[in-house]
Amino acid sequence: MCGIQMKVLCFLVHPFSDFPIDQTRRMLFLIQMGFAMQCSICLPLRFPKTPLSLHPYQWNPFKGSPKNQRMLLSAVNDDRNSNLASAKKRKVVEHVCLLKAKDELSEEEENDMLDHLYTTQYQMGGVVAISLGRISDPNPEHLTHALYMRFQRKESLDKFYANPFYLKVLKEHVMTYCHGLINVDYESEVEDEILSIFRKGEDFNQGVEFVLLILFNDGVLGNLAEHALASLASLMLGSPSLIVQFTHGLNFNPSSKEYTHGVVVRFRSVEAFEIFIDSKEYKDVWLSEFDPIVQKSLSLHYSVDPVGTEIM
Repeated sequence: MCGIQMKVLCFLVHPFSDFPIDQTRRMLFLIQMGFAMQCSICLPLRFPKTPLSLHPYQWNPFKGSPKNQRMLLSAVNDDRNSNLASAKKRKVVEHVCLLKAKDELSEEEENDMLDHLYTTQYQMGGVVAISLGRISDPNPEHLTHALYMRFQRKESLDKFYANPFYLKVLKEHVMTYCHGLINVDYESEVEDEILSIFRKGEDFNQGVEFVLLILFNDGVLGNLAEHALASLASLMLGSPSLIVQFTHGLNFNPSSKEYTHGVVVRFRSVEAFEIFIDSKEYKDVWLSEFDPIVQKSLSLHYSVDPVGTEIM
């Protein structure tokens, strides 16, 4: 058996063995992928020495692509949309950490911080997926970098926060270079399918990670908030050519109540991200469903680029 075959097989049975995947499903997966699947991992990028833009900035939630790139999103439910909507779901826990790096952060310091954050997944169990990078545009919170992680359950996230290795990384390789951070954690659901759960496969090789944090007005955390989020989810579900996966949920992080809800969306490309954000449909949903009941919101994104072609 060649090296890549062994690595794919190891991925199926270790280290996430507490995900119940029966032998038949493993074999079907191996046959389907034919040991020729090109997978990649989202490693920290080596960024050029360019100054970080931390000037005051008025965030525009509808900033997007030029007018000549705008296009209407299709609301037609094709077979793929119907299958996604009716597919069996699995609960996951999403973790978002947003960092405020110091103004004089060097390329070497930035890479040291991102490298150490990325390697935390190998020092503890329960990490299902990870991506991280430099935030692409200025924002009102002056946030510069983002870390996204997916965990199997809340208990895994609790162990992550208390893990000595992570605490050491945070102290020596993160807060040394940063003067603030925001943590948002929420529970959501994804398709109960191995590539969707682990964010693996060709669809997740590259793209744009979009993070939206929302603070709803007091007293609207019930039906109105849920209805707004459901409308946004419906729009995203109807845009499979632009969006690979999205999750949303109520923030349960006790140390960060600045935002009540979090949303994470993986777009297929920068162009797909710009088309969706600049679309009339997205603007209409935001203005009609969110604007009347949202106290404040924060949106940001960063690029995810493939490095390598094998599962580590």
